[in-house]
Amino acid sequence: MDLDMATLQYRSETSELLNESAGRLFASVPDRDIRAAQLGQWSETCWQQVAEAGFPLALVREEVGGFGVSPGEAVDLLRVAGYHAAPVPLAETMLANRLLTEAGFEAAPGPATIAPVTGTSVFALEHQGQGWRIRGHAAGVPWARNVDPIVALVEHDGKPFVVRLERTRADVTQEGSLAGLPSDALTLDSELSGDVVRPAPSRWTCATLKAAGAALRVAEMAGALERVLEMTVTYANERVQFGKPIGKQQAVQQLLATLAGQVAACGAAAAIAGAAFDRLDISAIAAAKVRAGEAVSIAAPIAHQVHGAIGFTEEHRLHFFTRRLWAWRDEFGSERHWSAILGQQAIAAGADGLWPFVTSFGAPQEA
Repeated sequence: MDLDMATLQYRSETSELLNESAGRLFASVPDRDIRAAQLGQWSETCWQQVAEAGFPLALVREEVGGFGVSPGEAVDLLRVAGYHAAPVPLAETMLANRLLTEAGFEAAPGPATIAPVTGTSVFALEHQGQGWRIRGHAAGVPWARNVDPIVALVEHDGKPFVVRLERTRADVTQEGSLAGLPSDALTLDSELSGDVVRPAPSRWTCATLKAAGAALRVAEMAGALERVLEMTVTYANERVQFGKPIGKQQAVQQLLATLAGQVAACGAAAAIAGAAFDRLDISAIAAAKVRAGEAVSIAAPIAHQVHGAIGFTEEHRLHFFTRRLWAWRDEFGSERHWSAILGQQAIAAGADGLWPFVTSFGAPQEA
């Protein structure tokens, strides 16, 4: 992937301060809140701290109330959240607020989420009198039971519309992701007033919304993998077997080297996804999501292998991160989904265009 150093080193002083603030906040969250989230419980205290810090507005443009940091810097904030297994829907609220404000709505006053997330979701929107009617269902909507509004992107007559949906308008069936986090099913058949449905900017479609969500998940995956690496190296240096730390054994050192390589690859993928977010570059984000998923598929098993039996226990913190990683691999498109899209684009590029297509991922765009 062709990504110049200027693109990788995009952090401004404001971004550094933002990440430091987020790191302090999320590091102070007690394990009991993280465990409770994995049982589907809501931490109002943690959310209030996040809201007071202004993090949900990080992706909102400055002229409509945002921080004024670049989208890449805002996405990088989610690395910190992933590193600390933050038990709140920060990524979902950031994306919902970006979509709302671009469509002319005000940002959500509290936590929000996005639908659809999976390809099995189907919505229909039609005019009814002076308003609208929305019907359909959506699976795997993160944190739907806890948030208000639910922001949906629905097509009508071939055009995308943003729907600011009150949670009470939907029948919510509580379900969980592989991480145990809320990942609910929605059933909709509701009349809506005209002021909660607005045309989406032309660049927002179901495809680009999924890509935007995927970019945010890649950032979270990168942060979680960094934490997994730190925990695994620390354990390997502390666990003594046959009179010496297991980290001194060549076989374990080789595993740790492989793990570190995958963490670095996921970090580079996150940088590409963050740089591609603002222009909604589906190809670059697809490549990043595929590579991040591959990194997880290699790194997480190594972490558990090195930890041994203790890493599988409920008491150990490793599962805070590996379970999220396995869930995030599938959310907003799995490796199979994005690989198929990349394959179609590569075929469309033809023989002469294949190499430029491959090397374009993450490359800076001309003004």
